[in-house]
Amino acid sequence: MPGSLNVFPSQLTRFVRCYSVAAESIPAAKKKYVPSEGTYPLGFKASGILVGVKPGNTTKPDLALISSDRPCAAAAVFTKNKFQAAPVTFSRDVLKKKGNQGIRSVLINSGCANAVTGKGGLEDASLMARAADETVGNSEDGSSTIVMSTGVIGQRLPIDKIIKNVPAAHDVLGSSHKDWLACATAICTTDTFPKLMSKTFTLPSSPGVEYRIAGMTKGAGMIHPNMATLLGVAATDAPISPTVMPTVLKQAVDRSFNSITIDGDTSTNDTVALLANGAAGGKEIRSEDSPDFAAFQEVLTDFAVDLAKLIVRDGEGATKFVTIRVTEAASEDAARKIASTIARSPLVKTALYGRDANWGRILCATGYSLISEPGHAVAEVPEIIPENTNVSFIPTDGTAELKLLVNGEPELVDESRASEILELEDLEILVRLGTGGKEATYWTCDYSHEYITINGDYRT
Repeated sequence: MPGSLNVFPSQLTRFVRCYSVAAESIPAAKKKYVPSEGTYPLGFKASGILVGVKPGNTTKPDLALISSDRPCAAAAVFTKNKFQAAPVTFSRDVLKKKGNQGIRSVLINSGCANAVTGKGGLEDASLMARAADETVGNSEDGSSTIVMSTGVIGQRLPIDKIIKNVPAAHDVLGSSHKDWLACATAICTTDTFPKLMSKTFTLPSSPGVEYRIAGMTKGAGMIHPNMATLLGVAATDAPISPTVMPTVLKQAVDRSFNSITIDGDTSTNDTVALLANGAAGGKEIRSEDSPDFAAFQEVLTDFAVDLAKLIVRDGEGATKFVTIRVTEAASEDAARKIASTIARSPLVKTALYGRDANWGRILCATGYSLISEPGHAVAEVPEIIPENTNVSFIPTDGTAELKLLVNGEPELVDESRASEILELEDLEILVRLGTGGKEATYWTCDYSHEYITINGDYRT
């Protein structure tokens, strides 16, 4: 059992997870999530090269470039942390000034977050973008490049290393699966595997046209809305108007990257961007009321959900992928708040790691999730009625639901059956509130000893 470890932290072997993403080091259980092939959008190319942003990194690509052969409509959503990194501020301003259009490239470095770095950090972000603009021949009319950074907070970028290597990243741009995988690898930090996906789809107005979308993301810790220590980029060759890009992306992110949590910490650098270059042709999506918009919204949301799930599956030290589903709620907001609270409860997460069916912790988190505390006064929460509340484990192997609490009354739990369910890598916790018809889903993972070790050693 986790609680029986009889050594002091100083006696533990130091776990080094940074820059561990390489084919030979990906954990066997995670290799199934790394695609061996893909179908990538027309007009886009990608690359990932090693420049040595972090001095200790001598093997892993750490500068990623995605570029389109034509201007793109683009949108991005950013962290709501008050201490926003320089790349966040810079990229938001670029999109605003250009009206969500005319974007050609995304340049990303790992190894240093360029966060809380003052005016110098903003200058570095601008220099990164300018270097990318010059390589694609777009050095006029403002930047055509979005920049992102990830890594340690409070340190300046080795900017000379980066800008002098941007031409090299441009020279090796390619459209093959190998190129996109190198790009996805270059944005990783404590990730144990690169997170890359691609798929094809059609739209109602152009049933004979095959469209493509590809995306990558990174993140393994400091993960919680809004959004998480994550970076994400999706690119499509579908024709989408700049006017609808922000809406379609925000709706997708709310159901995906804003519905995951690993440790409850919201980063300074979170950015998810969407680029559309229209290279596949067809009718442009211009209206949010059109069938094409609805179809693409579904495609993008499902795609974003699958990418977000990969982040949870790679949670720092995680041994379980956990779906928290809250149903029969009075409102969707209440359902999301309850699911989020359960998902980030340290007591729930440690119980799951210990394979302990301690459902009281789930119920406890449910009970305090909606309480407001002005002056520490407990408010009435009509969305939760104890006598109506049900809690169950839903096995992911197709076997029967294990009921833990039924209408506020505890069940006689078969502990051996509960233990069998908790041995599974994937688990669903279902909470039925019995107060309405709304629901919400969150995805999370457990807490293990390794999580502490990784984050205790992060800067070293």
